[in-house]
Amino acid sequence: MGAGAGGPAAPGFPGADPRLAGPQPQPAPFVPRPAVAPDDLDYRHQGARVHLASHQRGADATAVGQLATQIPGALVSLAVVSALALGLFGTVVGWLVIVAWVASGALVFHRPTELRFARHALRLRPPLAEERARLEPIWREVTARAGIEANTYELMVENSDDLNAVAVAGHVVGVTTYSLNRIPSSNLAAVLAHELGHHTGGHAWAGLLGYWYSLPGRLAWAFTRGMARVALAVAGVFSAAATGLLILFMGMFVVAGFLVAWYITIPLVVAPYLLAWAGRLGELRADQQAAALGFAPEMAEVLHHFQAEEDAAKAAAAGQGKKLQEPTGLARLLSTHPDNYTRLRALEPYLQLPR
Repeated sequence: MGAGAGGPAAPGFPGADPRLAGPQPQPAPFVPRPAVAPDDLDYRHQGARVHLASHQRGADATAVGQLATQIPGALVSLAVVSALALGLFGTVVGWLVIVAWVASGALVFHRPTELRFARHALRLRPPLAEERARLEPIWREVTARAGIEANTYELMVENSDDLNAVAVAGHVVGVTTYSLNRIPSSNLAAVLAHELGHHTGGHAWAGLLGYWYSLPGRLAWAFTRGMARVALAVAGVFSAAATGLLILFMGMFVVAGFLVAWYITIPLVVAPYLLAWAGRLGELRADQQAAALGFAPEMAEVLHHFQAEEDAAKAAAAGQGKKLQEPTGLARLLSTHPDNYTRLRALEPYLQLPR
């Protein structure tokens, strides 16, 4: 999820990792799961006067870092858009196209555009009446604790059996049907508080803005690689020597590019690792935001659930004589989410766990 959590034993999620949860109680007799999970949230702000923060969203160090890391890619994209616009449309219309592309980033904060993006790209939908009746009181409690106006953000639902949620662009918070119907209200509040942390920290809009402005450059790079593969395949039809010469030429071109524009190419190579690091930092910040609102134990329960799912997948693979491949060092560096144990350790100060 853009959401996460960490902490004590996970009463809402049987099968939590004993290394994290400590001694486990004896399993209770089977009781059929209700259609909707229990409403155990402390609605301490219900009907009370809420003090609203002066700023409903912002940009913390993580968001600023995401944007800074995307600058080289945005410059490459600007060069690509400029070359295409001026080459295809001429000077006057071409500059209008360039200005329109630069200004298009404002759509990240345009609510109707966000909603269309959420519906068509992320498969989110508006909540049904019964879903809204459960979701909105929990959301109002979360936003009241944070001093945020609840209507600042739009609640949406994803049809999914996974425990997950997502913060999208400037105004959208999406939650899966599993999260909405199958976990206790306090745990759902923790998940929503995590996503609110992404919004108030600016992680969601910064990530989407960086993605949008780097898209033309990435498409141009993908096209270039595709053309290189075609050229190598054609050269291979004629002779190995032709293929070798083409590879040598391409290698010299790449090296020349690195040497001539190293101030662009080196940041482009390093950018994916920096963005992944910023993503992991953003997850920890969002966890801590939820914990600061009073949801640290519930965040812990959700993380225990994630860890239990991972352990169950490993056990199932072992039972079939297989072994799930652990991510390599580079793969871990490119992961946008910290592992569950790291997130739990970051929550310890809020849980007052013994050291």
